[in-house]
Amino acid sequence: MKLVIGATGASGAIYLQRLLEQIDCAAHQIHLVMSAHAKQVAAHELDRLQISKSVAQHTESDLSVPFVSGSARFDAMVIVPCSMATLGRIASGSSDTALLRAADVFLKERRKLILVPRETPWNLIHARNVVTLLEAGAIVLPAIPSFYSRPKSLVDAVDTVVWRILDQIGLPNPQAYRWSAASGPEDGFVRQGRRVRGGGRDQTEKPGKR
Repeated sequence: MKLVIGATGASGAIYLQRLLEQIDCAAHQIHLVMSAHAKQVAAHELDRLQISKSVAQHTESDLSVPFVSGSARFDAMVIVPCSMATLGRIASGSSDTALLRAADVFLKERRKLILVPRETPWNLIHARNVVTLLEAGAIVLPAIPSFYSRPKSLVDAVDTVVWRILDQIGLPNPQAYRWSAASGPEDGFVRQGRRVRGGGRDQTEKPGKR
C-alpha cells in the first residue's frame, strides 16, 4: 500500500507516533510530511519522534514529491494531528505547500483523505469547514478516545483512536479491540446485563431497566 502521512502543529503528536509504530513501514510505501510547527510540537510533547528508516520524509515546501500529482497513484492520506488551520486551508482549496496540495489532489481524485483534528471546543467556522470537507469526500475522524476497552494507560487510550485510523486506511489491525455483544471488556459488560459502577461496588443493570 502507498500512503501519505501528514502532521501539523496541533497538539497530539503521540497519535502520529503510535500510528507510525503500528504500521509495518517496511511492508508499505510510507511518505511523511510534517509542517514546521508539527516538528516543534512533537519535540515539546515527545522529546523525540521515532521514525522508521524505511519511511520517506519530505519537507512541506517540496512540491516535486510524487503525491502532489493526480497522475501518481496512492491509496490513502491521513493528517494526524490535523490543526484547524490546516483543515480550514484544505476546505478553502489552498494548495501552497506539499501537504495542502496533496490533500487537494486526494480530494479531486476521489482518494481516501483522513483528517484527525484534536481541537475542542469547535467554533462555527470549524464546524462549517468540517461540513465542507465531508461534502467533498474527506473522512473527518476527531481524536476522541473510546473507553469500553478499559484502557489502562495514556497509550492505551491513544491506541483506541489509532485503531480507527488504521481501519479507515484499510490496514490489518490485529491489536484492535473489537466490541461484540457476547464478549465485552473484562469486568465491564456481561452477556445478560450491563455492569455499572455505583454505591462503591459493581452492580449489574438488568436489560430493559433504567
